[in-house]
Amino acid sequence: MLFGFWRKKDKKKPVDPLAAFDQLIEDLERQGAEVRKSAATLLALKGELSRSLERYSRRLEDIAQRCGVAESRGDVKGAQVLRRDQEQAQALLRSTRESLDRTDLDSRLLLEAAAELGARATELRIERQSASARLTAGSLVTGAMREQVARIEKVLAVDAARDEVERAHALAEIYREERGEGETAE
Repeated sequence: MLFGFWRKKDKKKPVDPLAAFDQLIEDLERQGAEVRKSAATLLALKGELSRSLERYSRRLEDIAQRCGVAESRGDVKGAQVLRRDQEQAQALLRSTRESLDRTDLDSRLLLEAAAELGARATELRIERQSASARLTAGSLVTGAMREQVARIEKVLAVDAARDEVERAHALAEIYREERGEGETAE
């Protein structure tokens, strides 16, 4: 078995240019939808992180007040526990603030990307409409040119027929002259 090494490869069908536009527009819209979905997720996370930031800030204030009360009463062990809680709350606050900043930056970036994808899809839709109009006009012009070519071919065929008729007459005239000369020479 030769596995088709010498088989002729199927020629690819010509791609419809409008279908190529449609496919690209569809891909951009799908990509834009995914980017917007991701941006919405990050915006929801941003809201959650903002609430956590407020909660940790309130917790720090509460711990600071309780630590002040414990120190004023002379409760050293209680103050130590509260300071550790305060350090943990500060670490959580710092981490949350960093996450919020990163989420804010990423969400803005995704929103810009979604806007760019939307703008590109809109540009392509406009370009597609223009291409569709040009293709329609081109096919009309091509059709008219085909008709004109067909008429020219008919005119050329008629001219060729006239030339053939004239050649036939000329040939007949030559034969007539030869016969006429031949009859006079005999």
